[in-house]
Formats: sequence, C-alpha cells, structure tokens
Amino acid sequence: MTEDVRELAEHLFRHETGRIVSTLVRVLGVAHLALAEDAVQDALVRALETWKFGSTPEHPAAWLTRAARNRAIDLLRHHSRTDPLGAELAASLEAEAAPGRPAGHAISDDELRLMFSCCDPGLSRPAQVAVILKYLGGFSAHEIAEALLSSEAAIEKQLFRSRRVLGARGELLDVGDPGQVRERLPAVHDAIYLLFSEGYHGSHPQQVVREDLCHEAIRLGVMLSRLPAASGPETQALLALFCFLAARLPARTDDDGNLLLLAEQDRARWDRSLIEEGMRRLDASAEGEALTARHLEAAIAARHASAPSFAETDWGAILELYDLLLRLDPSPIVALNRAIALGMAEGPEAGLQALAEIPDRERLRRYPFYPAAMAELEARAGRAERAAGLLEAALRLGRNPAERDLLARKLAACRGSDGSAVAAPP
Repeated sequence: MTEDVRELAEHLFRHETGRIVSTLVRVLGVAHLALAEDAVQDALVRALETWKFGSTPEHPAAWLTRAARNRAIDLLRHHSRTDPLGAELAASLEAEAAPGRPAGHAISDDELRLMFSCCDPGLSRPAQVAVILKYLGGFSAHEIAEALLSSEAAIEKQLFRSRRVLGARGELLDVGDPGQVRERLPAVHDAIYLLFSEGYHGSHPQQVVREDLCHEAIRLGVMLSRLPAASGPETQALLALFCFLAARLPARTDDDGNLLLLAEQDRARWDRSLIEEGMRRLDASAEGEALTARHLEAAIAARHASAPSFAETDWGAILELYDLLLRLDPSPIVALNRAIALGMAEGPEAGLQALAEIPDRERLRRYPFYPAAMAELEARAGRAERAAGLLEAALRLGRNPAERDLLARKLAACRGSDGSAVAAPP
C-alpha cells in the first residue's frame, strides 16, 4: 500500500466519519449507532484493500459513503434473522440511496441532530463528550483518553455504557426544539472545543499539528452558529477562540516541520483575516450577560493576537483574565497556564510556587508540558541544571516526534548556556 493511499484513507475517515454515521443514523435511529460505526469502519478497510492496487475512485468520499451504506444494509439483513426490524431498516437505507430521491435532511442537519442526540441527559457530561468525539470526530479511545486526561480502559467502558443508553432511545433529537438544544449545548461546545484542541496540540503519534481537525471544529462551530437556539454569545466566543488560534497555524512549524513556540513564531505569517473574524466574533459574544470560560479564553487569545511581538505581550492583563478563568474552570490545565502567565508577569519564583500549588496535579503526570513549564521558570531563575533535569523528564513524556524534538532542542540549549526552556505549546 502506498503512503498516499493510506493518507487519503485516513483523511477521508477523519473528515467523513461524522457525515456518514449521521446519514446512516438518521434512517436507522440512535439505537443502531454502533452498527453505523461498524459499517463505516468496514468501508474504510475495504477502501484500503481496494485502493492499494491503484484503483482510487474519482470521488473517494462518495465511494466511501456508498460502501458504508451497502455494508450497513448487509449487516441489517444478517440481523434480520433475529430482529425483524433489520429487514425494514435495510429497505429504508436502500430507498434512501435510490437515484433521484431528495434527501430528507441536509447533511449538516444530520450531524447537528446526531451531536445533540449524543448529549442525552442519561449520560454524564464526560460521556456525552466522549460519544461525540467518537462518532462525529472519528476519535479512537486512546485519543479521547488523552483529550479528557483519562485512561483508555475507562473510556472504552464509558463508550460501552453510552451505547447501551443511546440504544434504548428512538429517533434522533429534533433540533427544532429550542429548550432541548439549549440544555444540551454545553456538552456540544465541550466536544467541539476538544476536537479543536486535539488538532492544535494533540496526542497523535506522528502529527503534533493537525489542521484538518481544527478546520473540522470550526466547520461544526459555524454550523452551530446558524442554528437559532445555539447561535448565542458562548458559541460566538468559541468561534472567536478558534479563529485566533487557527490564525497562528501557518507559523506553528518551520519549513522542516519543527514545532515553534509562541516566542519563536513569525507573526507576519499569522492569518490577519482570521484574527479580524475572531475580533468580530468576540464583539458578538459580548451581547449576552453571562461571562463564560469560552469568553475568557477568547479574550486571552485576542491579547496574544493583538500583541505586536512576544516581548510586547501584556502579561499583566492576561494574568487577570486567567485569574477569572480559574474561578470558572478550576482545572489543572487552566491552573498550569495561569502559572505560566504569572511567571511572565511577576517573575519565575511566583510562577514556580503557583505550579507547586496546583490542586489535583496527579492528572498532569503524563502531560509533558507540566515539567517543561517548570523547566522554563527554573531556567529563568538561573538554575539551568535543575531545568535540564525537568526537561529530561518532559522529554520522556513526549507524545510524538515533534514534541520530543522541541523538548530535545530546549534541553540542548539549556545544557549549552543558561537555557531558555519551554512552556506549554502556544
């Protein structure tokens, strides 16, 4: 199999999983969510087996959709021996694919309905987010575990229980019900946020920056913003945050693919049109009365986006925003980022003390940028040897080659001079 074919299949699986699963589930109902997923996965396996011989179709996304639908029909017919409904559902899928038949819903509507259906009140918030990432984002259990700071075994159990809960439901949620949309919207926001985060600085073994995931999160966010009951201030704040961060994507790696920190990035390469769109969305988010974590994160990103250079960053203002954010979201990651901002605003000793006082630090034990942040502050305090030891610990935790290369470069610099260590990825 050529590398190009594998990359195409992986790209399509990541981009098309949510669309195809949503289309199948619209006909089959959420009770058959697992079957829809199996059909898509089987279609991908068939694509890998078929396309490696040079027979890549002219429209691979359409090919994958047809293959998944046909596989779902086969599975349903097999199940019809014990479940009479299977034959009826198979016939419905065949009718859905009939030439000239108009779609019952736009694909975007299917995805919205599946997103909100996954946020069933019978599931915990983390479970709701995990199900969305699994079935709409195409995430593996390992990727979900990394994103949620959990274990793969715990996520597998969570997904199994979630499928049982959703399997007891009937049709997809009607997103025309404003009350149900608003009730479930926070979990949808969380899932899209984590989808973007995984693309921006995630745990993939080969790709530390995955622009396709970032763009998919933005697409889903824009889709939400067009649904009246979901288009309010927090959705606008979420999109503003995505715009500010996505604007940096062209400068996050150098020509050799090396990850660059915020201080190293060429700001002339930042996408000014995305920054302007982010400012517009941030202004729109101020129309409500509530101040949410997304508003504060977007405001922090806006401060970075408007700074002419790293040296001219207003760390005092950013620290004030992190103080507010920590009250709303007292998570270890927010506390880590606040400690970094404190170290920049008030000096390394203050930052180190804040890092040592983070509650529930155990959840950061596998996160390489916790010891890396300590290393930066130790280096700035003139303790290069201690900084080097921390960077060695961070290097052992590196999740992919790009992260490890970055940490190795910083370790070499730390040993060679007073060292400018590394903070969390920008």
